[in-house]
Amino acid sequence: MRILGIASETHDSGIALVEDGKPILVIEEERLCRVKHTQTFPQASLAAAIDGGWLKPDEIDAIVTPWNAAVLRQTFLKAILSKMPSSLNLLRPGANTAQRLSIVALNQWLKYKLSRALDVQKLPPLYGINHHHAHAAIFFISPFEEADVLIMDGYGDDAATSTYVGKGNRLERLWRSEVFNSLGMIYTFVTGHLGFRDFEEGTVMALAAHGDDRYVSRFRDTIRLTEDGRYEVDMSYFMFDRYAFLKPFSPKFFETFGPARHPDEPIGDHHKALARALQVRIEEVVLHVARGLHARNRSRHLVISGGVALNCVANARVLEGTDYEHVWVPPCASDTGGPLGAALWYYHQRREQPRKFALTHAFYGLEEREDTIRAALDEAGLVAERLDDQALFTRVARDLADGNIVGWFQGRFEMGPRALGNRSILADPRRLATKDRINARIKYRESFRPFAPVVLAEHAREYFEIDQTDPFMTMAPRVRPEKLDVIPAVVHVDGTARLQTVERSANPRYYAVIEAFMRETGVPVLINTSFNRQEPIVATAREAVSCYLRTEMDVLVLGNFYTRSRNAQSETRARKDFAVREENLVGGE
Repeated sequence: MRILGIASETHDSGIALVEDGKPILVIEEERLCRVKHTQTFPQASLAAAIDGGWLKPDEIDAIVTPWNAAVLRQTFLKAILSKMPSSLNLLRPGANTAQRLSIVALNQWLKYKLSRALDVQKLPPLYGINHHHAHAAIFFISPFEEADVLIMDGYGDDAATSTYVGKGNRLERLWRSEVFNSLGMIYTFVTGHLGFRDFEEGTVMALAAHGDDRYVSRFRDTIRLTEDGRYEVDMSYFMFDRYAFLKPFSPKFFETFGPARHPDEPIGDHHKALARALQVRIEEVVLHVARGLHARNRSRHLVISGGVALNCVANARVLEGTDYEHVWVPPCASDTGGPLGAALWYYHQRREQPRKFALTHAFYGLEEREDTIRAALDEAGLVAERLDDQALFTRVARDLADGNIVGWFQGRFEMGPRALGNRSILADPRRLATKDRINARIKYRESFRPFAPVVLAEHAREYFEIDQTDPFMTMAPRVRPEKLDVIPAVVHVDGTARLQTVERSANPRYYAVIEAFMRETGVPVLINTSFNRQEPIVATAREAVSCYLRTEMDVLVLGNFYTRSRNAQSETRARKDFAVREENLVGGE
């Protein structure tokens, strides 16, 4: 059975193709249209799937979406009617909730767009899957036969937090919070209050480690813990249940935590303190809910998904502070995983099909052919060598040991928001100055943001206080004290690091270059950050070449092609083309 999952008209639109419960292709539309978190119809993803031979419309048995229009309609009509007249603001153009309400009328529009994109007169059946069900269905490709499942995000069709128990090919929802009782919304709105843009919650998580405790006790009042392992948002501090993004905070919030920061305003100690208070309370609430779930079910395993599951510090707290032996977070925990989860729910839950697959890597995107890579290098006038595998890994390891920064482009790109070894920038973690160089000259981002270490799985416990693997960069455990000075460039100010573990079987080439670096230096760890510069992670060889030319990377590796070549004319053209594209995108928003 082949199922097409599709997300459109919400942020992180994209597609997933699943065959007999196994993902075949997963693409976020932003990788191809080059607009972060785009909510447009995934035309480019569908076209690429068809052109590449992945998707044959006449072989699709069902199409699924990670939203249930009927449930969503009921939820928001109830919210509007219960809080009229102020709640009518939820329907105003520009309100984020209006984007969700558009899903209510989406089915007919989606069918029309799909018919054109797939060039068919009659579509397969279309099903809407409850949003949290779609998140929870990632359990079906987890390594566990049974597990508790915790879903936390901004909001779904009918909930902001849901808990499930998973056994075999079945999931049962235990309880759910109502839509506006939302940790995800609070984190998003406070992120905006602190002067950061949408989807920059990770920046606030990094900033939190620099703050003091002046607001921590007061922020605890905004979210109360209840005895049954649940929580309640104190809406006396908020107004997003009536005004959404138009007016998320009440006067009480401003009186307690101060005015909003303008994006151009310097970040002060009180901003850092508010970021810390937010992060501390979110960690406490997530830990409380996880403990309550474990007390009820006594499972050894926990799966966490939804947007809040991108909070790797909170995830590490759950692993450390509960009786769960294993905590598993997928690479696509955010809405990037919606199409895949919807397809899995339909296949296993609705069709009651058995499980046959466990996810071990995230590489289900598109791949560049070698002739396309060569053409991209030639077009930019870059001189490149084609090396065999062993020579390539050895040379790159020596470059890294010498302090060079390497753009690493291999195979199929990752699903989810994080680079996990096929579209990565690699560097030496032993050099503290490397962090500042990457932030200032390559990534162009705030200096307080840390970089992630990638470590050979069998050496993870030597360097980090963690007792399980983490192939998808979802935990931020503490670095062992004796290793702080060995890998200083990946240690955050609070002594943690958002690590990724790599096994040879999951990504042999990625593993091999880290292993070669270990032979050179004795350290089985590298810096790994996403291959981009204020844009979606690169998908194609042309985009990788452009990023290389627009930054101060020292080495570019595309497949087996290796270059240190620069071309002044191509650099100028790449910067100009990128500036024009950015200007056009801004003008079109």
